[in-house]
Amino acid sequence: MDIDNAYQQEIERWHAQRIARLTAPDGWLSLIGLEWLKPGVNRIGSAADNDIVLAKAPTHLGSIEWADDNSLSIELDLADGVKIDGVAGTRALLRDDSQANPATVAFGTVNFIAVDRGGRKGLRVRDGEAETRTQFAGIERFPVDESWRIVADWVPLDPPFQLATGTVIGTIENYPAPGRAEFDRDGKRFQLYPVLETPGDTQLFLIFADATSGKETYGAARFLYADMPRDGKIVLDFNKAYNPPCAFTPYATCPLAPPENRLDLRVTAGELKYAKKP
Repeated sequence: MDIDNAYQQEIERWHAQRIARLTAPDGWLSLIGLEWLKPGVNRIGSAADNDIVLAKAPTHLGSIEWADDNSLSIELDLADGVKIDGVAGTRALLRDDSQANPATVAFGTVNFIAVDRGGRKGLRVRDGEAETRTQFAGIERFPVDESWRIVADWVPLDPPFQLATGTVIGTIENYPAPGRAEFDRDGKRFQLYPVLETPGDTQLFLIFADATSGKETYGAARFLYADMPRDGKIVLDFNKAYNPPCAFTPYATCPLAPPENRLDLRVTAGELKYAKKP
């Protein structure tokens, strides 16, 4: 199939940027841990007597307190070389990722932030020297196929449809879908529900599975972003469909494709399963 050269170059640029984000020192490949906190005081460090053991941390890094008011605070036993939001200190509030700018605690090549998942709080731990990053094998893709750049009909929904979406850790997230995308392929009509991840987003987010899922492609879902609809149309470019973080690391909390976004169709575009180095 002949492919427009400018379009091919657009997809290659997009893919290069995607790989750059993934392999960055703070990208998804740097994840080395997801440690759940308990209410009250949680001791952290590399010694076995800590509540949370982090291999590259000081023996006794300090403690994180999950207070009755649902706030988190950190107190460091060993402040030397440890920074909170880039500043040396011994005590601070620990903003989790339910806020726009979560606090980062860093030491050496390792850092962590607090996460909130349906009322569960934990630590997402990264290491710029993680093997998943240093031994990244690249991502294979289906050949670029411009026919998978689909201009779909947009059916607005007011109020938005609340798309109940499960996650790999067993929680349910509700995302507002402001409309439905409908398109024809192989003589059949299909529909998908793109959602807003956060209020004010300038793009819509799509979590979908299809007949390649669990075979050629990652089983749980693939992700896709789309520009906001215009003139009753929305562009779904499946050549930009990509693997979620859970395809690379067990320490992510990815959403799963909801039933409404499971296509009885082989979407032979975008990223294939990730093949790790032996």
